[in-house]
Amino acid sequence: MIRRAWAALVAALSVREAASGLALFRIAAGAVTLYAIASMAVGGIDAALWVDAAEGGMLSLPEGRWLLRWMGGPTQAAITRLEIAGVLAAAAVMVGAGGRVTMLLAGQLYLALSTANPRVMGGYDALISGALWLLFLSGSTASWSVDARLRTGSWAPAAMIPAWPRYLAIFQLLVVYGTTGVNKLGFPWTPAGGFSALYWVFQEPTWRRFETGWWAAWLYPLTQVATAITWFWEIGAPLLLVFFYLRATGERGGRLRALCRRVDLRAWFAAIGVLLHVGILALLNVGPFSWISLSYYLCLWSPAEAPWRGWVARAEGRGGSAGPQLVAGLAADRHEGAADQHGEADAERDAARARERAGVDAE
Repeated sequence: MIRRAWAALVAALSVREAASGLALFRIAAGAVTLYAIASMAVGGIDAALWVDAAEGGMLSLPEGRWLLRWMGGPTQAAITRLEIAGVLAAAAVMVGAGGRVTMLLAGQLYLALSTANPRVMGGYDALISGALWLLFLSGSTASWSVDARLRTGSWAPAAMIPAWPRYLAIFQLLVVYGTTGVNKLGFPWTPAGGFSALYWVFQEPTWRRFETGWWAAWLYPLTQVATAITWFWEIGAPLLLVFFYLRATGERGGRLRALCRRVDLRAWFAAIGVLLHVGILALLNVGPFSWISLSYYLCLWSPAEAPWRGWVARAEGRGGSAGPQLVAGLAADRHEGAADQHGEADAERDAARARERAGVDAE
C-alpha cells in the first residue's frame, strides 16, 4: 500500500504541462499584489495602520518581521521604502522579469507590510503571500514573460513546467473556502437562524460600499437564498478534491468516474464563485480578497483543458517562432481532452478495435 501511494505521488509530481497556465496565475497574482500595496499608499491608509503611534499611526506596533526590523521598524520612512520596493517587485512578477528571485522578494516585501499591524491582517494577505510562494516554486516565467523573451526571443515559447504547484494552488483555494464555511457556525448562517447572515452584513456600515439596508429588507428572501448557497458552497468546496481524484483515475472505470469525465463540476463551482465574488466587489469592501481568490480560479484547469485555451493558443500563435509549435501542442491536448469526455464507452470501443486488428494480424 505504501509503495503504491509513493508511486502515485511520484507520478503526480512528474506531470508537466504548458507554462501558460501558471503564467496567467502569475500575471493575476502580481497585479493583485501591486493593487493591494498601492491602494494602501494612495489612500493614505498606510500611515494610519502600518506606522507606529510614535510617528502618527493609530496604534503602538511591534517591530515586525525581519525585513521591517532591518529597515528600522514601523516608521513612515521604512513603510514608504517597503511600499516602493513592493510595487516594483509586484510589477516585475506581473511581467515575468527576474525569475524566482523577484517572486521571493515580492513575497517577503508583502509579508513585511501586511504583518506590520497584526490587528488588521486579512485572509487575503495569506492568499497573496501563498500565491507568491507557489509561484516562486514554479517555473511560471518560462512563458508569457520578459524572461522568456530575453531567453528565447519569443514572448510565448513552447515551454513545459511541473504541474504540482498548480495542484497546491487548487488545494489552497479549496481549504480557504472549506474552513471559511466551517467557521460560519453562527446562527444567522444556518437554517436555525433563517439564513439571515447576508441581511445582517448589509446592515453593517463597516463593510458595505453604500446604503444597502433598505433594499436588503425589501429583498430579504433573496438574501436568505444567497446565504444558504454561499454557506453550502463553501462547506462543500473540499469535495471538489474528490472530483479531481476520480477524474485523474478515470482509467480504473466505474460510473462515477465516467460521470466526472463527462460533467465538469469545476465549471459549476467556478460559476457560483464568480457570482459570489462579483457580488462582494459590487456591494462590499473587504479589500482585495475577491481579486486574489478569482486569480486562483485560473489554476482549476490545466492549460490543455481550460475554457480559455483557444484564446491562449491564438495569442501564443503570435508570440514568436516557438508559438506555432505550442499552438499545435495545445490543439493535440485539446483533442485528447475532448476524447476523454466520452467516458468508458470510447475506451471499450478502442479496445474492441485493437482486438480486431490483433485478430487480423494473427490471420
